[in-house]
Amino acid sequence: MIIQSVIFDMDGVLVDSEEAITLAAMEALTLWGIEASFDDFKPFTGMGENKFIGGVAEKYGKTFEPEMKKKTYEFYIKTAAERVSVYPWAKPVAEGLASRGIQFALASAADCEKVACNLSCIGVEPSSFSAIVTGSDIKYNKPHPQIFLTAAEKADFDPAATLVVEDALSGVQAAKAAGMFCLALTTSFSEGELKSAGADFVLDSLDGIFEIIEGAEKNE
Repeated sequence: MIIQSVIFDMDGVLVDSEEAITLAAMEALTLWGIEASFDDFKPFTGMGENKFIGGVAEKYGKTFEPEMKKKTYEFYIKTAAERVSVYPWAKPVAEGLASRGIQFALASAADCEKVACNLSCIGVEPSSFSAIVTGSDIKYNKPHPQIFLTAAEKADFDPAATLVVEDALSGVQAAKAAGMFCLALTTSFSEGELKSAGADFVLDSLDGIFEIIEGAEKNE
């Protein structure tokens, strides 16, 4: 086992935006007469905003419309500075990987405008990543492996030597379907749920990622 590269999910890994995007979606859906609850969105975590918003809209008998997502992003970006919480490890881990010569990419089911907003919140330049793939770039959402395979192809990563960092069950399943290693964080789901989904490693924070990578090198 060797890990030569890393692919990060965004939400629940580098930033905690679950509350921010959920509140924005709740606010947006009221424009369609939908009074959704916070818990309505939980089953659709990590599946991209079309499903995140659309799944809830369908629950209330409404057909998903692209305008629903547009309005959600307007609310999200307007309130990101107050609502989006950047994990303390986000920037140090990116800098630590760069200093070790380990390339990393970003693969988020969110659309490009949300990803750009979140990177701005973190204070990391998009050019730091070998590739950035968003929900705007793919046809199939997680748990389909397309997003991670696309990121690996764009960044010229070997999938068999790539570590995906995820927080959602659908993301873990997508990483394993892509033939990659998966480190899951307990920011959205429990350790047991993440292991059942197939995670190779489970941590409470990303501070231990370097030990995992170094351990893989020693075991090679």
